[in-house]
Formats: sequence, C-alpha cells, structure tokens
Amino acid sequence: MDRAYSGLEELLARTAWFQRYHRQLDHLQIAYFSAEYGLAESLPLYSGGLGVLAGDHLKSASELGVPLVGVGLAYKVGYLKQYLNADGWQQEVYEENDFYNMSLDLEVDAEGHPLLVEVPFPGRTVKLQIWRAQVGRVPLYLLDSNVPENAPGDQRITYQLYGGDKETRIQHEIVLGIGGMRALATVGVRADVCHINEGHAAFLAVERVRQMMAEHGLDFEAARQVVIASSIFTTHTPVAAGFDVFEPGLVRKYLGAYVEGTDLPLEEVLRLGRPNPKDESQPFNMALFAVRNSSYRNAVSRLHGKVSRAMWAQEWKGYPQSEVPVDSITNGIHTRTWISPEMRALFSRYLGPGWSDNPADTAEWERVEEIPDEELWRTHVASKERLVAFARDRLARQIRNRGGSPKEAAAVRRALSPNRLTVGFARRFAAYKRATLLLRDPERLKRIINSPDRPVQFLFAGKAHPADTAGKELIKQLAHFARDPEVRDSVAFLENYDMDVARHMVQGVDVWLNTPRRPLEASGTSGMKAAANGVLNLSVLDGWWAEAYDSEVGWSIGHGETYEDPEYQDEVEANALYDLLERYVVPLYYQRDASGLPADWTQMMKRSIKRLAPVFNTNRMVGEYAERFYIPAAIRSRSLLSGERKRVLNLVEWKREVEEHWSEVRVEALEQSSENHLRVGSRVPVRVKVHLGALKPEQVSVELYHGLANTEREVEDGTVTPLQVKNAENGSWWYEGLLPCRKSGLYGYAVRVRPYHPDALVPNEVTWITWL
Repeated sequence: MDRAYSGLEELLARTAWFQRYHRQLDHLQIAYFSAEYGLAESLPLYSGGLGVLAGDHLKSASELGVPLVGVGLAYKVGYLKQYLNADGWQQEVYEENDFYNMSLDLEVDAEGHPLLVEVPFPGRTVKLQIWRAQVGRVPLYLLDSNVPENAPGDQRITYQLYGGDKETRIQHEIVLGIGGMRALATVGVRADVCHINEGHAAFLAVERVRQMMAEHGLDFEAARQVVIASSIFTTHTPVAAGFDVFEPGLVRKYLGAYVEGTDLPLEEVLRLGRPNPKDESQPFNMALFAVRNSSYRNAVSRLHGKVSRAMWAQEWKGYPQSEVPVDSITNGIHTRTWISPEMRALFSRYLGPGWSDNPADTAEWERVEEIPDEELWRTHVASKERLVAFARDRLARQIRNRGGSPKEAAAVRRALSPNRLTVGFARRFAAYKRATLLLRDPERLKRIINSPDRPVQFLFAGKAHPADTAGKELIKQLAHFARDPEVRDSVAFLENYDMDVARHMVQGVDVWLNTPRRPLEASGTSGMKAAANGVLNLSVLDGWWAEAYDSEVGWSIGHGETYEDPEYQDEVEANALYDLLERYVVPLYYQRDASGLPADWTQMMKRSIKRLAPVFNTNRMVGEYAERFYIPAAIRSRSLLSGERKRVLNLVEWKREVEEHWSEVRVEALEQSSENHLRVGSRVPVRVKVHLGALKPEQVSVELYHGLANTEREVEDGTVTPLQVKNAENGSWWYEGLLPCRKSGLYGYAVRVRPYHPDALVPNEVTWITWL
C-alpha cells in the first residue's frame, strides 16, 4: 500500500500536460457531470460503458492536469448484481453500499458537520450531503439524499442507479443537475465550463442561469447566453428513443417548485425542452434541452457524429446535414486501468516509461516492433491462462450458487483451455447488440467449436436491464447453448459482468467479438481495451471500429452496409461471421512456425497495438475536449462577461433584433457569367442582390455554397465562399465575389444569407438561414 501510494504521489508531483502547454489558463475550472462513474469495482456506482467512460475521463484528466471536477450521485445500491437461475433466466440482487467503508470522504464544515445542499422540491426542501472520491488530481463529488433531515421517501431519491419510475428519474436528474451545481458552490468550486455527459444532468443549465442572474444582475436571456457559451453536451445515444423524456405536468410540478421565488420564467424554460416550443402538450426532452443550452455538442465516434447530425437536423432547418453543429470526439480508454499486469511489464521493458506517461504519443508505440514475437506471445498466453483460471473458478461458483452438485462444480474445472482460440463477447444485453447472432446456425457453430485440429471456445458476459425481457431472453438462449453437452467445455457465460470480469476478459481472450446492428453502436470501448492488450477485434463496422478498422489489424463483419430488413441483415451477417471464423481467423491462429509460434498472428497483434493504442485512449480524448471545447468555451464566456457585461448584452440585443426582422431577409437577384463549360481553377464573377429589411449589412453574412453536385443536382458537403457588400440600391444591397471551380464534374452553387456577429457562434447558437 505504501509503495502504491508513493507511486501516486510521484506521479501527481510531475508537471502535467495542461500546466506545460496552457499555463496561462491554470485557474480555469471545468465541471463534468455524469449520472454514473466506473472508477473501480470497489465503487459500484456504474452500470456499464457510460460510467466506465466517465471514470476513465476523470483518470486521464488527472494525468493531463486538466483542472476538472466530477459531479455525480452516491447510489445506496448502485446497479444490479446478476445471477442466472437453473433455467438461465437473469435474476437481480441489490447490495447496499457502505460509504463509510469505501474510498469516499464526507465533505464537512469547520466543526466537522456534514455540508448540506438544499434543493426545492414540491412542498418541501430536499437536503443532500456530499461525498468526495479523490481521483488523482480530480475530486469527484457525489450527492446523497440519505440524511435524517429528509423524509423517508426523499432519503431514497439516490437509492438506486436507473431505478424507479419516471418520477424517480426526474428527481435523480434534478438532484444531479441543480443539486450538483449547488454542491460545487457549497464546496467552493466556481465552474467556468460545464460538461454534460449525456442528458441526465441537463437541468444544471437552469441553476447556472439562476446563479448568473443573481451574481451579475443579468436578465434571463443574457444569463442564458453566457451559460450556452460555456456548456458542452456529449451525446452517447444513436436513437431518439434512448433519450429521457418527461410529461409536461411532471416537469411543471418539479420546476415550478424550483423557480418559485426566483426570476426564472418557468414557461420559457419548459419551451426549451419541447421539440415544438409552442406545443404545450409535447413531452420535455432532456437531450434536446441540453442541445439548446450548449454551444459545443459532440457525438462519441465519427459515424455516431453523422447519425447525430441527422437526428438533430430539425433544430437547424435549412442547413446541410454536414453543417449541423454536432461534432465528434471518439471515445477512448484509460490505458493504465485496462492493460494487463503482464503486458504492462512487457511494454515498460521495451517501450520505456513513455507509453504509460503519454499513451497518446504515437512515437512511443512504434517501439512495439522491437518486442520479440516469442515474448509477446508468452505474455499474452500468461494473461490467457489467468483468464481461464478465473473463468473456471467463477463457473464452479455459479454452479454451486444455483444448487448444482459438487460433481458438476468439479467437472467445470476441466472446461476451457489456454491452448484453444478464445473469443470473448461482453457488454450490455440489449437487442441491437445481437449477442446471439453466433447462434443463428448452431450446428455450423458447433462444427467450428469442435474442430479436432483447430478448436474454438467462446466466453460471454453481460447484464440485461431489469425491465428488458428481450435482453434477458438472449442471456437465456446463450446459457442453454452453453449447457449443451456437445459444447459445454468450450462455451461459458460468466455472471455478474463488472470491471473485474471485464479486465480479465479484455486482457485474456484472443479475439474480441462485437456484433451490433449498424449504426446503433455509438462508440463501444470494450474493443479498445482489448486492442491495447494485443487482442484482435472481429466486429461490425459500427462505432469506433468503423474508423479504426484496417485489414491488417483485425476483421470486419460486412463492409458497413445497412439493411431495411433486420431479419435479412442478421442472416447475412451471421453467415459472414461464420465465414470469417472458418476461413481467416481460425486458420491464422493455428498457423504455427517450426517453434510452435503463431508468427503471423503475433505480427497482427503488434500492428493492432501500434496503430490503435495511441489513438483510442482517454488521454488523447480529454486533450481534444480541452483544446477544442473547454478552453474556447472558457475564453469566450469570460469575454462575454468582461467590460461590465457589455459584450453579452450587445450580443443578446443583436439576437433579438435579428429574430424580429429575419423574415424580411430575401435574395432578390443573381447575376453570373453565362459560361456553362469551365476549366478547373476558373473563378466566375457572381453578383447577388439581397433585401435585408431593417437589418444592416454588418449583421449578416452573404455566402456562396458550392461544390460537386450529385445525380439529384444537389451539392453535398459543399464549400462556403463569403461575398463582399458593394453598394445599396433601393433599400437592398449588392454583394459580389468570385466562385472558385476547384473540381471537375457537374459543379453547382447556391446563395445563402446567415446572421453575423463577432461574438456569436453561427450556427451553433443561431439557427436562422435564408437560401436562394
């Protein structure tokens, strides 16, 4: 323990990346809000990938020195613990967390009394105490309603992660967002920037506006403008049905109690969460509320960015989908957390300490080539042997727990083998992840498993949501297949998937399998964890694998096709999966040289580690968030509040004026060269006459949108060229410019007018646009 603590102290004493490169912003403070955090299995405050990603985010922020604090909830029972009954049906157990015997500290005042945060609820005030988990340099503050000052019902608000009904959920989200902002103020943290990790914490925007109004004397719109400028929203959901929505009456009930006695306009707040702000019958969408109260929005992979831009396009009507302001920052993993002890020692020996200190440095990982193939393989086999021993122990315990005989428990000790090709599949059991795609043709799968010369074994793990009957049915199907006498020594389902099971699996299997129905996997990070350990990925081209895949580092199931008929898609992709296993994966694994080494396999392992590890890690990811979002947001919001807040007041007044008069804007005339056949590199003079009504030329931008046209004669992914105002004519304005023809083919262009202000982010915060 002393040695571990000493190593941590040494690490934290170093000058970190942020302090080296952004020293002038060292006083910056970012607050990161998430409904769950997966830091370690000893803090079971997570359900799956979202929480583990949030935990890895904090760890990398600490290593990089990014001035960040985390905010979440202290769940008394966290997420479910899983076991299967004799029929393979998932059962749930909930064990209470003892915060006083966990790595948490209660925040107290000078007299040692717990600091309490108050949040108005209908007819009462809910009090929250604050626990702190110290993640290196980063404090994580967790709110807990289980205090004697609350009524028994309110003590249970933070009882269970994702538990209860809609009313419980809105209580969670008010405590997380509004209570979280008040908790930061209580512990003396002033957040310059807030990062909303998924929509659960979106109510923080309302509390930030309230605080801004009180502190700076701003009206609602001016305060909200500063909040928008300094807020980041990350969406992890590729389908609209995955967002939290609440009935209008429920939101009115809780926010009505909250805004009482403040200057917050309740109806305006409610409008911001409705797809159609004027339709009071529509439900309140938390993700939409986050989108409208942020300047910076991002998906978690490039493909997910494309999906999200299509999903949110209605908010930016008139804009090409490629210009919808939802960026993408691909997720990663905290490399130190997920690398096996054996692989960590190997990397330190051949790569030096740089791989661990700076896992995003591509040059450090180039030295993977210097690792002898034999040593890399032996290291992997050691992790695999550890996995097999772990799995056998878990399987024996599972049999005993469901009343199996000692003979059955003893027999399972012979199951699995470190000498067989081992394929791992572990994740949340939701229907779209298609955990049973492998079972599409069970006889063919059995032939693959039981090949006398080239046997294959499969390890599965994962939980279904308690209310997800379809997900539980998938687990049952796998459990039944695993008990088939023909395969029971080669197929296993490990119960109660958590970070401990995940570590053993991503470190010890040979191949990581992922079979989501494209494009429903936003990112997926388990495959990244496997890749960093030299495990090869076999996956549908969805999420992160759509941008990571290369035939030299793994295998793709299909080529990124999408299908109208899900049944047909499953049939095609199941057959593709069997073909890959039979023709490529299995033969490559069992292809050995004279010394018994799978030389081509180890070369593929090296390429996978070298190319993927330096890219798909949270140090790279958090660095991107800092430079692309956190720092610009902080600088901009501070600028808006400078000079007695004149800049924000001016910006809000400009927005009001533009909104009032935008309907008057129209393009009246267009003049261009009459040539139809032009050479690449030509520049065509264009003149445009624009009526601006009451607006002035300095309040708008007139642009050409141009590029190659498709078969529908539409420009896709066009380029923007601004036009310059020249003169006025009868209340309108002439603009001129040159249209550059940069590519051969059918070239098209259009004229458009957009609002312009030097302090405005367009179209991030301003959605108006007019086209000719």
